[in-house]
Amino acid sequence: MRFNTNNQTYFKFLKKINFGGLKSIFFFSSLSYFCIYFFKNIDQISFDINLEREGINLSLSFLFCVLSIYLNAFAWKYIVKWFGKEFESNNLISFYVLTNTLKYIPGGVWHFVERFNFIKKISNPQIALYSTLIEPYFMLSGSFFLASMGLIFSPFYFFLIFPLVFLNRKFIFLVLKRIGSFKRRVFEVLRLPNLKGQFEERINIISFFPFRALLLEIGFVLSKFIGFYICLNTFYASNTLNIIFLLVIFSLSWSLGLVVPSAPGGVGVFEACILLFIGKSIPQNIILISLVYFRVISTSADLLLSLPFLIRKLSKRI
Repeated sequence: MRFNTNNQTYFKFLKKINFGGLKSIFFFSSLSYFCIYFFKNIDQISFDINLEREGINLSLSFLFCVLSIYLNAFAWKYIVKWFGKEFESNNLISFYVLTNTLKYIPGGVWHFVERFNFIKKISNPQIALYSTLIEPYFMLSGSFFLASMGLIFSPFYFFLIFPLVFLNRKFIFLVLKRIGSFKRRVFEVLRLPNLKGQFEERINIISFFPFRALLLEIGFVLSKFIGFYICLNTFYASNTLNIIFLLVIFSLSWSLGLVVPSAPGGVGVFEACILLFIGKSIPQNIILISLVYFRVISTSADLLLSLPFLIRKLSKRI
C-alpha cells in the first residue's frame, strides 16, 4: 500500500511539472549558447568559399540532404502500411516531401496537421492520427540506434537501443498513448479529443516489427550525417577525425533538436549540442562555419522541395 501511495505522489509531481516551459527554456538557452560562441569567434570566421574547389563538396552535401528527405518520406509510407493501409501510388511520398518545410513554422505541428488531413481523406482518422504521431518516435529510434555505436567508447550508449524495445506490435499502443499525452498541441489544432481507450480501433498492424520503416529512418539520419560530414570535411580536411565519434555526436544532437518542439527544425538546439559535445576536438571557428553551412544547405533542400506546396498555399490566400 505504501508503494502505491508513493507511486501516485510521484505521478502527481510529474503532472505538475511544466515540460513545455522547460523545453522552451532549453531551446532559448541552446540558441543563446550558440550565439555566444558564434560572436566570440566571429573575427576568425570567414564564409568566403572557392566554388571551383569547394562547390562540388557543398553540392554533394545538398544532394545527401535531399536524399535524406526522400528516405524519410519512404519511411512514413511504410509506417502507414504497417498500420494496415496499402497505397498503390507514390502520392504519399510526394505529399510528405512537399510539406516537410512546415516544420520550421512556429508551433511545430503544422506538418503533422497537413499529413493527418491527407491520410484521413484516403483512409480513416485512426490510421491518419497514429501514423502521424508515431513517425517522430521512429526517427528518434533510428537516431538512437546510430548513436548506440558509441558503445565502443562507453557502456552507457547501450541504453540508447532501449526505444527499439517498444517499437513492435505488442507495445506500440503504449507508445502512442505516451506520445498522445505529450502532443496535446496536435490534438488542439486538429480539434480531436484525447482518444483514451480507442487506440486499437480500426488499426490492423501487419507485422510484429516494422523493419523497413526503421531501416529507412536509420538511412535518413545517416544521410543527414553524411551531408554534415561533407561540410565539415570541406573546411577541415584532417585525417584525425573519428567518423564514429562524429556520428554518435551528430545523432545525439539531432535527437535533442527533434524532441524540443520549441526549436523549429531543431534550429539552435542541434548546433549548440554539437558545439558542447565536440568541445575542443575541432577548432571552434571551423565547426561554426560547418554548422552554418550545413543548416543553410539542409534548410534550402527542404524549401526547394516544398516550394510548389508553399506557392499553392500562398496563391489560395491571395
